[in-house]
Amino acid sequence: MLPLTVWLCSDTTTIDEDVRHSGLLSGLCPQHRPGVGRELARHLITTCTREGDLVAEAFTTGEAMLASAARLGRRGVALVPHFPLAQHIGARLRTTLTEPQQNRVQMRPCRPDQMARALTDHLGEVALVIAAPGPDEAGGHGLQGGAERDCAGCQARMRAPATEQFGLFLAGAWRVLRPGGVLAITTTARHHGRRFVDPSPRLIRQTRSAGFSYAQHVIALRVPVDGDALVVQAGPADLAQLRDDRARALPPAVTVHADVCLFVKPRNGDAA
Repeated sequence: MLPLTVWLCSDTTTIDEDVRHSGLLSGLCPQHRPGVGRELARHLITTCTREGDLVAEAFTTGEAMLASAARLGRRGVALVPHFPLAQHIGARLRTTLTEPQQNRVQMRPCRPDQMARALTDHLGEVALVIAAPGPDEAGGHGLQGGAERDCAGCQARMRAPATEQFGLFLAGAWRVLRPGGVLAITTTARHHGRRFVDPSPRLIRQTRSAGFSYAQHVIALRVPVDGDALVVQAGPADLAQLRDDRARALPPAVTVHADVCLFVKPRNGDAA
């Protein structure tokens, strides 16, 4: 049995409405809403790195990792190939970080499959790579649907074939991580086409085949806990999906937790 742990990672912060409607970012579809919130980023960075270490993120959809790294005394770099999304993240960082903190983080205009090229100046130096790929990028079959025109995540995803992108991302993560470095991949099971799809087993097999050792599975609770109950609150989009009890369609899904798989690059450099 692999070690299993639970982290409380409820994020009550939301994107400011004035930023959302400023033209920098018109929103993300449900598939590409930030998979790594501030609390999860904080847990990962404090658990897997030390002060001064370098943290990298791929499949970036928000500023959580960069902001957390800067506040915790780490250096951070995020791959953001879509310019409007980079503008949005930059605006968020400028409003939440001090100037010295901003100097610790940066973005590079590269796709996840270009990680090694994007970090040629840091090959073998990164302590932690964080990734929250969508279910299609993680190798799920039958999940590729039509891209949302206004979703920056969908637009960035369309620049490379999903199945090729994830494999190349793993190869790049191997090159940039130092021996003993950690690869943290976050994913969430979903209902799709009346089927329950969990990308985790396929993702674990593919990542282990790339040479990484599977170290730990984390259940990251994304909702607050009140006593012995989970506080699940539906947003406007969820309320719009409420159905008649007699309907045969599946009820709307509410994301309560994320699966975080932690992999380690072996210190001897040999495949695990």
